Amino acid sequence: MIPLPKFIKTAVLISGLFINFTLHAQDVSSNTNFEIGKQIEIFINAYKELNYNYVDEVDPTSFMTEGLNNMLKNLDPYTNLIPESQIEDYKMYTTGHYGGIGALVHQDGDYVVISDPYKNSPAQRAGLLSGDKILKINGKNAVGVESEDISQLMKGQPGTMVEIEIKRYGQNDNLIFNIKREVIDIENVSFSELLTPEVGYIKLESFTQNVASQFRDAFTQLKEKGDLKGLIIDLRGNGGGLLEEAVKIINLFVESGQEVVSMRGKIPSKNRTFTTTQAPIDTEIPIIILVDENSASASEILSGSMQDLDRGVVMGQRTFGKGLVQNILPLVYNTQMKVTVAKYYIPSGRCIQAIDYSHKNENGKWDKVPDSIATAFTTKGGRVVYDGAGINPDVASQPYELSEITGSLMSKFIIFNYVTHYYFNHDSISSPETFEIDDAIWNDFMTWINNSNKDYQIPSEEIVASLQEYYQNNTSSESINNALQSLQQAIMNQKNTAFNDNKAEICRMLKMEILSRYYDYKEYLKAVLNFDPEVKQAIALINNNKEYKSLLKPKK
Repeated sequence: MIPLPKFIKTAVLISGLFINFTLHAQDVSSNTNFEIGKQIEIFINAYKELNYNYVDEVDPTSFMTEGLNNMLKNLDPYTNLIPESQIEDYKMYTTGHYGGIGALVHQDGDYVVISDPYKNSPAQRAGLLSGDKILKINGKNAVGVESEDISQLMKGQPGTMVEIEIKRYGQNDNLIFNIKREVIDIENVSFSELLTPEVGYIKLESFTQNVASQFRDAFTQLKEKGDLKGLIIDLRGNGGGLLEEAVKIINLFVESGQEVVSMRGKIPSKNRTFTTTQAPIDTEIPIIILVDENSASASEILSGSMQDLDRGVVMGQRTFGKGLVQNILPLVYNTQMKVTVAKYYIPSGRCIQAIDYSHKNENGKWDKVPDSIATAFTTKGGRVVYDGAGINPDVASQPYELSEITGSLMSKFIIFNYVTHYYFNHDSISSPETFEIDDAIWNDFMTWINNSNKDYQIPSEEIVASLQEYYQNNTSSESINNALQSLQQAIMNQKNTAFNDNKAEICRMLKMEILSRYYDYKEYLKAVLNFDPEVKQAIALINNNKEYKSLLKPKK
């Protein structure tokens, strides 16, 4: 048999997809069907001519994938392809587990570095440590490769092997690890504990399968530990997940038969209403839900529905504002497509979607829904709430912002790298409850920075340095160069002063990073929560029952 040219194979495949599309779109007008067919025919013809005439070989995989991805970008950020290579990421998002070695990584210059091997993971059991620099994966160079690509290479089918060559701090010879991939389970309920004898705390990382069951178990255990008078649910940084799991968690605290969220889309089959179906386990305990600008999707369903039902107080910052529902649609060749099919509406009737993806401004960008056209709704008890802008907290609090010097030390991994140095020079530290950054550690840290990071610059220094380079290359103005040199010196003096002015803050970051190397995540987080201002504020509010109840009543 004579093999078909590539463009004919592509045309046959696309034509088949078109036929399949028309079978599923009988409610679309004939004019629309004609226009779709016309554009697909143009697309096939254009690819045929490119494949035949273009001076270089056209790679059909990258060419078509890039074209389709760019086409989907015009819809919204959540409608996208899930190629076979990203199936493990999709599994992690929906099920909470994936095939891999169980290690977080980050980019530090040209190197991808092990940030944190999960407890009891293949990576930890094999001996990988925080701070290890990845040089090769399966014999292929990893230096200069992006962290996302390295992360993909470490994932794969459970039972398969991956070879990782690393450079370890303080060792001359590189180390090679042959690690068998396993099913890695991500803890949705990463931490639950009594912060006081009467106030419980549950940290929710995401909403994957069975998180509601894990949450129920955690809450039950907290009630068994003490005389529980209040609960803090921490959704800060939680980007969402499965809507159904959020509904089940809400059901733990509200009566059966209560509408929690509804989905409304273009296709009637996508419309659906979710109600509580089980008997709750506690309808009275005061609840505070911590949110921030990165709380999205299912996090907003949980916090927004609890707010609409006057069942809890939301504290923190305005949430992300993602009121869109995606379905996963299977395509050919083990590829899938995530498609926005509906918007969701919480009990008051509001949709909290913050960006209007159906229209673009004159600059070709999507705009946020302006506050001036937000519609007022009321909660179950009559409080006024608004749509179109995420969830506005009942108690607004400012997120803790690091100073410029501390933020720079964190973002450039200066503190991380120092703690790697510290870890390999100290076999152990005291308990999380007693460990502190003393003068010896602080002085060692400052000496290490001066010896190992002489070129370390804070953002304002980098800006001045770039201006100096620009003017040196584009003008010979002595007055400008002198002014920039004076400014650079002033910033350097300020930087030296900033270390002492922000010593307490820098010490907190050092303490957190050092604790994370010697103790597991739960012990580390428990120590961190001791100086979390929003957690302290939540505890104080729970202890002030009169104020808590007043926040759930309509304002006069």
